[in-house]
Amino acid sequence: MAHNVTIKKTKNIVVRFSGDSGDGMQLAGNIFSTVSATVGNSISTFPDFPADIRAPQGSLTGVSGFQVHIGAQKVYTPGDQCDVLVAMNPAAFKTQLRYAKQNATIIIDTDAFSKKELQKAEFKTDDYLTEMAVNPDRVIACPLTTMVKDALADTGMDVKSILKCRNMFALGLVCWLFSRDLDVAFNFLREKFRKKPAIAEANIKVLQAGYDYGHNTHSAAMNVYRIESQQKTPGRYMDITGNKATAYGFIAAAEKAGLQLYLGSYPITPATDVLHELSKHKSLGVKTVQCEDEISGCASALGAAFSGALAVTSTSGPGICLKSEAMNLAVIMELPLVVLDVQRGGPATGLPTKSEQTDLLQVLFGRNGESPMPVIAALSPTDCFDAAYEAAKMALEHMTPVVLLTDAFLANGSAAFKLPKLEDYPDINPPYVPEELRGSWTPYMRAENGTRYWAVPGREGFTHILGGLEKDNKTGAISTNPENHDLMTRLRAEKIAKIQVPDLEVEGDKDEADLLIVGFGSTYGHLHAAMDELRDTGYKVALAQFRYINPLPANTEDVLKRYPKVVVAEQNMGQLAAYLRMKVDNFVPQQFNQVKGQPFVVSELTSYFTQLLQK
Repeated sequence: MAHNVTIKKTKNIVVRFSGDSGDGMQLAGNIFSTVSATVGNSISTFPDFPADIRAPQGSLTGVSGFQVHIGAQKVYTPGDQCDVLVAMNPAAFKTQLRYAKQNATIIIDTDAFSKKELQKAEFKTDDYLTEMAVNPDRVIACPLTTMVKDALADTGMDVKSILKCRNMFALGLVCWLFSRDLDVAFNFLREKFRKKPAIAEANIKVLQAGYDYGHNTHSAAMNVYRIESQQKTPGRYMDITGNKATAYGFIAAAEKAGLQLYLGSYPITPATDVLHELSKHKSLGVKTVQCEDEISGCASALGAAFSGALAVTSTSGPGICLKSEAMNLAVIMELPLVVLDVQRGGPATGLPTKSEQTDLLQVLFGRNGESPMPVIAALSPTDCFDAAYEAAKMALEHMTPVVLLTDAFLANGSAAFKLPKLEDYPDINPPYVPEELRGSWTPYMRAENGTRYWAVPGREGFTHILGGLEKDNKTGAISTNPENHDLMTRLRAEKIAKIQVPDLEVEGDKDEADLLIVGFGSTYGHLHAAMDELRDTGYKVALAQFRYINPLPANTEDVLKRYPKVVVAEQNMGQLAAYLRMKVDNFVPQQFNQVKGQPFVVSELTSYFTQLLQK
């Protein structure tokens, strides 16, 4: 180990990689996350990138970031601010410094801080450290580009290809700072570039050079961090994003139900990766169709549901607007369909690569007529697997479309995922029409729980027609009878209302809390971290995070009225709070609402919640 190096032992650390959109910061962050997960650290990541396909090089709007929080014990968020910031150019340095702690270590490529690049980033002087009020002792300033060129001088690679390896030098230096074994990173690169082994070896060479630079450098900012690995439950683990976990959850449900999985989809940020992932699994009987538009994506999935498949359609908020007519068709036909909504910033095109929770009321009520539909919201990247499985099970067993809400934060974020065993998951039993009803069955005959029987086409004696016009409850023929329509409307609503979901869980000081924090979906980690901080300072605080939104858990009213103060925190203008006020009599909570396209900041949450506690 180099001389004059301070070794800091810590329970957790936050690193943020930032640079131009083409600098490979997402790849560097993903590799560092994988390396950290394999040594037993808990991780939470946050990729933060612009919507531009390729913003002007060096521009302030073109900066791409990737933040990862690693800890010896479970971490719930990617962290408010980072302990180490990698800034590959002046624009990254200027825009990302606000995400760094006051004493954070900052790694910069001095070769990129030319007068021209400083002007692009709108610096007023050449003394960028003074201009940004940064102590030089915090900065590891290295001629990174020059060293990468020197490392690859004998490879015969062109300059453009050499410069693409700069991210690996920065990654190698970060791996040195955290005493990471490079073998996992080497294997990652060889697998990623298995069809281009020369590129893999070039990246590996640069990665090692960055690590060696850290080992041989004497700098006041060169602090080495040691994080003890946690004891994990034995099993196979992988670093998984929410989108990939969602795709795997659908595959698992199809396998358990003994059905083919069909995905009808149209590419849209940030949901497209689910289509990409499922398209890789034809060997498991998965069928994916990239349709010409959102409407046909949903309609084709509905056709697959009619034919007896586990049918899924994936999209984001703008696509839900377009799919709503076909979703409504699924309601009146009572066919199993999972609608995945990976929420993003809106309205309209809005913030395509940023995250919000602003689709809640749309998926609950954004259709004509009385069209009840179950809604489930995943809590974390790894929970996306279980949530997808449960959404599929609910759709198949209750013959209904089901909405699964995730968002850009969950979809692109990642965590360490213990590979599950399918035998540990509950059976999926669709309500197929009993054989004894052959000859007397009609399309809207129901099982005891109110669910319509499912007759898969091709089964002799069960030929039938479904459609968007109201049908007679007894015969299945088209009906405009007022009493029949009222009955069918109530039957569809009662079927959803009777679905059994787990009770709402309360964490923290559940028996004596002075404040109950309420949220739904992806804010779980941030709200849990805020609760933990408040409890550590002596406050009595509890958390109830909604995963099942329609139907609500049976104990919802009891939980919400049990505590003297309740605050509903969500990344919208109060949609969950409004829904709960509608469902629970005399419930008037406090609210914390932000619509910034960014995850909550835990320190802001604790500050607001402390004010409520002190009133």
